[in-house]
Amino acid sequence: MKFFNPKLIMIDVDGTLIDSVPDLAYCVNELMRAMNRTPWSEAKVRHWVGNGVPKLVERSLTGELEASVNKQDFDKAYLIFLELYSVNTSVRSCLYSGVKESLDYLKQQGYILGCVTNKAKQFTLPILKDLGIFDYFRLVVSGDTLAKKKPDPLPLLHSAEFFNVNPKDCLMLGDSISDVAASRAAGFKVICMSYGYNHGKDIQDANPDLVIDSMFELKDYL
Repeated sequence: MKFFNPKLIMIDVDGTLIDSVPDLAYCVNELMRAMNRTPWSEAKVRHWVGNGVPKLVERSLTGELEASVNKQDFDKAYLIFLELYSVNTSVRSCLYSGVKESLDYLKQQGYILGCVTNKAKQFTLPILKDLGIFDYFRLVVSGDTLAKKKPDPLPLLHSAEFFNVNPKDCLMLGDSISDVAASRAAGFKVICMSYGYNHGKDIQDANPDLVIDSMFELKDYL
């Protein structure tokens, strides 16, 4: 049964297209060692991903989703992490099952595809290229492309305007409450992946329009 008929589909990166936690967790723990701190489990780091590198570094230093960090400690840690991640962006990361095939299908069906992420451009472009999916997207909006990022609607509204498509004819494919919030504020429909990064919370609780277990399922709803 077809529920959606979008002209434009904007797709998140981390937790939607790519499992980037293995590289992020490696860098977090190399950072912890460099600062003489105890490393974290990959499962713990998985709950911290999705709001950009600065937030991930803060969470690594405090062990909490939301906590204040000493500026001197943060500045030191942030520079170390950037250096680590710049050479470990796509060493251990991989596409989720069905991603490449589903992008092929969406492209063949004539949908306009774009990428929207909170990951900085310096990391977004390399990981998309290294994992072979960069060329599917006619627009890439990274976390530092605009003045604001998700959950603010600006990246999605910018994307709709870029392609001259009404937001009501747009779909967001993501995995987190930030994706849902941005979509609702922008007037996009939103489908979320059940397997992504949502700080350990069930994405169903965020009330997206649909939750699916694999991108293979998209063809059943579009």
